[in-house]
Amino acid sequence: MSETIIQAMIEVKLKEPDDFLKVRETLTRIGIASRKEKTLFQSCHILHKQGRYYIVHFKELFALDGKTSNFSENDEARRNTVANLLSEWELITLVEPDKSAEPTVPLSQLKILSFKEKDEWELTPKYNIGNKKEADVENDE
Repeated sequence: MSETIIQAMIEVKLKEPDDFLKVRETLTRIGIASRKEKTLFQSCHILHKQGRYYIVHFKELFALDGKTSNFSENDEARRNTVANLLSEWELITLVEPDKSAEPTVPLSQLKILSFKEKDEWELTPKYNIGNKKEADVENDE
């Protein structure tokens, strides 16, 4: 089961090992916004598994953990769009560029905060990588 999930993820290459931290920080500033509360819910994460790197939607991580997940085509499209943006910004190289070509979402469906804006917003991940405790996260958007 987890092998199928991993095969569906977007594998990426980093130019330098330090780029992992840059990508991880950048992903904290891309997601779905609640403008009223100025909260940004992070959509995607970078996963390092068996010496390889992947851009994954948080619902894929739930599935990888064996939890119930309703990963939808819209979630896939959002993940693909985020991976494509990171590639355009030259933070990553897509191993299989065709894999993230479709489906995608318009940028209006994502909120991208600049680095200087991040202190004005509450950045909220829906999944915490490496957190073994039951996180109080909800598996919906």
